[in-house]
Amino acid sequence: MQFLVYILVYPFLWLVSILPFRLLYLVSDGVYVLLYYIIGYRKKTVTQNLRLVFPKKSDKEIATIRKAFYHHLSDMFLEMTKTITISESELKTRFKITNPEEFKRLESLNKSIIVIFGHYGSWEWSIVLQQYINFKGLGVYKPLANKYFNRLVKNIRSKFNTDLISTKETISVINSHEAKGIKSITGFISDQSPRLTKDVYWGEFMGVKVPCFTGAERLAKKLDLTTAYLKVTKVKRGFYEAEIITLAENPNDYQDYHLTDMFLAEVEKQIYEAPEYYFWTHKRWKHREKRI
Repeated sequence: MQFLVYILVYPFLWLVSILPFRLLYLVSDGVYVLLYYIIGYRKKTVTQNLRLVFPKKSDKEIATIRKAFYHHLSDMFLEMTKTITISESELKTRFKITNPEEFKRLESLNKSIIVIFGHYGSWEWSIVLQQYINFKGLGVYKPLANKYFNRLVKNIRSKFNTDLISTKETISVINSHEAKGIKSITGFISDQSPRLTKDVYWGEFMGVKVPCFTGAERLAKKLDLTTAYLKVTKVKRGFYEAEIITLAENPNDYQDYHLTDMFLAEVEKQIYEAPEYYFWTHKRWKHREKRI
């Protein structure tokens, strides 16, 4: 069944990926109408999230953000599909690093690096980062249930020489590279809701106490890795800029969870500036009233 679904869907994805951008965004406009007006994909979740974190905004303001978000969501889905066939030169034109000199400075410290992302702007196109650095690029991800689509995702995200690894593989892969004298830069997306356990860290995100992923911070401290945040900004439709913001060169100088809080504060700043580019369909605040 998995293979059947794959062979039915993949040709459509490939055909979409070869469309010129002008046509791609016309398709995206149609996807927006389908998601927002016809299917109403997770519209209740999006509305609840927006009302929770923006309690002072009117219904009209919430609706405006919600519509803009679904436009962005549709664009991002089509852009992710476009990545199947996009060239390196095209991607570097559409996803620019504003301070590549900071990458060079961090590499000069001769320590492997962790870069933490939020679900903001475009994290899919960040795969082009490998073209700006000398360190080996690694991306931590959650494998998909469908092994054929999982292989497709791995191929897409590693097309510019970044290797995808699961959470369980992270420490062993980094240590293996270190043993061979290979410095690495590892990307984590860390702003979503973890599994609720007794020892989970509860931090504040958008004014609400929630459980937080701390894996990136714990790994940085365990292996003494420089830690940074990638601030991705949407400039206009189909174009993004990314800035590397160093959080800690020596993570063990910081109290536990401080780096996690610093990361969440950076994501918050972006959300307050332009909330429509955050990934509101996730149930980020679902555990807020279940603290153990």
